[in-house]
Amino acid sequence: MSALFIFIAFLLGSCTGLSTATDQTCGNKVVNTIYVDQTGSGKYRTVQAAIDSVPEPNSQWIKIKVKRGVYVEKVRIPLTKPCMIVEGEGQGVTTITYNAHEATDVSSTFISYPSHIVVRNLTIMNTYNRLSSQSKPSWEIKPAVALAVYGDKSAFYNCDFLGLQDTLWDVQGKHHFKNCYIEGAIDFIFGSGQSIYEDCHINATAGALAPILNFGFITAQARWGPTDPSGFVILRGSVTGTMNVYLGRAYGPFSRVIFFQTNLASVVVPQGWSPWHYGGHEARFTYAEVECKGFGSYLDGRVPWINKLESTLAKEQFATYSFIDQDGWLSNIPRF
Repeated sequence: MSALFIFIAFLLGSCTGLSTATDQTCGNKVVNTIYVDQTGSGKYRTVQAAIDSVPEPNSQWIKIKVKRGVYVEKVRIPLTKPCMIVEGEGQGVTTITYNAHEATDVSSTFISYPSHIVVRNLTIMNTYNRLSSQSKPSWEIKPAVALAVYGDKSAFYNCDFLGLQDTLWDVQGKHHFKNCYIEGAIDFIFGSGQSIYEDCHINATAGALAPILNFGFITAQARWGPTDPSGFVILRGSVTGTMNVYLGRAYGPFSRVIFFQTNLASVVVPQGWSPWHYGGHEARFTYAEVECKGFGSYLDGRVPWINKLESTLAKEQFATYSFIDQDGWLSNIPRF
């Protein structure tokens, strides 16, 4: 991935996806449920076939209920089909997986373009650099995205996202991740999203590639200006791993990431943060750790330009739903 590519994607998305779908209202009830089952008991055997069956443009909540199993396919939700819930039977019980790599915009196992998308109770995986089809690791590390989310007002609950490099592409828009497990080694939460990661377990591990990776990076947030609303808030949850890891590195000149009340394991390197290609812009970053705990939370060795946000200010600005939910879209998500 490159900073130029992310910036172009941000501009294109702003001119297309968000302009047509941001204010879409779906109501607050599911009007139709479509079942996917590999055994044939449902109407469809693949997730993509079920998505393709949804009329367009869609304007009411439709649930796609995916039965247990491993679905080897690439899933794409087009811009014309907002108001969709993709729901599995549980993390590690319902899995969508694929083995693709190279360019971030074509390697995603699951890619979502419209607003008002909800994904819950399933695992999404990109197996490249984890295990190849021959059950041997590929030693050439390349971007291999599990999830890419372009659309605004999208939520992900009780999901696993598994990859190695660029696992979760939080491209743009307001997003809520809750009770999720996110695994990778290099920039495995990246993009220009305006997102809260609430009570999520972030695990930094290189798996079979551990011998050639000495350290990794959790976030690579790309914020482009002082009025850009984007940023990642890691709210509570935990950071663990089997490798040394930075909390983040700058993917834009105003990069913004806040860890709030997060349990940080000793795998976090003392410096904590890296300017990457934006050395000299450190005063513009917003990198903060507020009320964190654990052996990786000590600030003595941190880079000198880390932000010292007061707890009250951090909570008011970043650690409440108001950061992503100014118009109440979260309350319109059907709970069942």
